[in-house]
Amino acid sequence: MDTWEIVASGLRLLFSLYILLFLFRIVLTWFPQLDLNRPPYNFVAWPTEPFLRPTRKVIPTFGGVDMTPFVWLALVALAQELLIGQQGIVTMLTKLA
Repeated sequence: MDTWEIVASGLRLLFSLYILLFLFRIVLTWFPQLDLNRPPYNFVAWPTEPFLRPTRKVIPTFGGVDMTPFVWLALVALAQELLIGQQGIVTMLTKLA
C-alpha cells in the first residue's frame, strides 16, 4: 500500500464519518427540544458545530429550519467526490503511483 492509497483511505473514512454526522444533525433539527450538550446528542453536535456556527451567520433559517447542516452535507459530499471519487484528485494520484 503506497502513500496515496493510505491518504485516500483516511479521507474516505473522514468524509464518511462527517457525512454520517451531518445526516444525524439534520435529523436532530427535527427535535428542537433536545439538549445537544448531553449524551448521546453531544457526540453529533460537538464535531459539527464548529462548521455550522459560522455558516449560520451567512445562511438564515428558512421557516424555522436550520439549513446549514444541508449545506455542509452537500459540501462534504462534493469534496469527497472531487478528492476520492472515481475521477478524484487523490484517486488519480494513486493510479499514477
